Amino acid sequence: MATGIKDKVVVLGMGCSRFGERWDCNAEDLMVEAFEEALADAGIERDRIEAAWLGTAIAEQHVGLSSVPLAMTLRLPYIPVTRVENYCATGTEAFRGACYAVASGAADIALALGVEKLKDTGYGGLPQRGRGALNNLHWANISAPGSFAQLASAYRAKHGVDAGDLKRAMAHISVKSHANAAKNDKAHLRNAISEQDVLNAPMIADPLGLFDCCGVSDGSACAIVTTPEIARSLGKKDLVAVKALQLAVSNGEELQLGKWDGSYFATTRVAAARAYKEAGITRPREQVSLVDVHDCFSVTELVTMEDLLLSDEGTAIRDVLDGFYDADGKVPCQIDGGLKCFGHPIGASGLRMIYEMYLQLGGRAGARQRANPTFGMTHNLGGFPSQNVSSVTIVGAYGA
Repeated sequence: MATGIKDKVVVLGMGCSRFGERWDCNAEDLMVEAFEEALADAGIERDRIEAAWLGTAIAEQHVGLSSVPLAMTLRLPYIPVTRVENYCATGTEAFRGACYAVASGAADIALALGVEKLKDTGYGGLPQRGRGALNNLHWANISAPGSFAQLASAYRAKHGVDAGDLKRAMAHISVKSHANAAKNDKAHLRNAISEQDVLNAPMIADPLGLFDCCGVSDGSACAIVTTPEIARSLGKKDLVAVKALQLAVSNGEELQLGKWDGSYFATTRVAAARAYKEAGITRPREQVSLVDVHDCFSVTELVTMEDLLLSDEGTAIRDVLDGFYDADGKVPCQIDGGLKCFGHPIGASGLRMIYEMYLQLGGRAGARQRANPTFGMTHNLGGFPSQNVSSVTIVGAYGA
């Protein structure tokens, strides 16, 4: 019977580039920026790395479809390198590959790096491309804001939420993220905004306005992982361990006439339940110290809080407005600024989330630092509410 990954793998070092409109850099520059920080943090030479995973989603736009660019850019020592892509959960998918390699004993030290260079494409949003014949037929006129606006409408209808209250809660989420990002020099959007700025902004897809949507940016993030024993032999203390890595993928049921009503992420609920079981967490609202969720739209954060069992169903709006998820609240969400303020270079986002948890658990988050965190959780979602990939990762103090 599978025993899971809990405490079998620890993070040896991490790095993260500055996210933004990096016109002066190509994807390889961003890889190097994140990798050099991670390597220095790990305190090892690159020839200690035995396997690597490259996460990039729209590779046709920058690095190409193979893993070769990672090996060449970082001058990795002729080791196996695998490129992965899994919608917007690509960064976490790369991390999962590296962690499983170490947990299985296939590698002593492994690398995961995610990168995306999107601004140079000339698109205002994500570049459009074919996704297979079936999706090209029934996604012909779909848009991300339109799809997630339907999530907001379904949530409001199911729980009888007043439209004004929903808008105020979403505005609070955006204001909170911007306030947090102002303390993070690696975030893309760092200006503070007000609730009125959000409420008066142009409508993108009702009820989502401009400030309810995350931006597009360039960026990279990197993790080096190993076993607890090797980390200790390298002099590492206060180890940050992987407690759970779970992935759930839509199987088509959400698209059928059945029990899914469009108001939540079915995959996230499954992945979260598995992750809590793997990590040994039985009271997430009390035990999880902080969380970074895939807030591509402000409503996503609202709904995900309930899918992760941090708020009871239908109560996330109250928790948001009461400050439960603020930087000084019980369970801070997006304490680094989130996708809302980092933007979403697809391959990098999942690893960027884990990077913040890693900093917080090591007491190195600077002005954003929370006191004595025990468990940090990330939620990395790719696709649309009706068809998606959902990844939930939990990291924490080794032995906790």
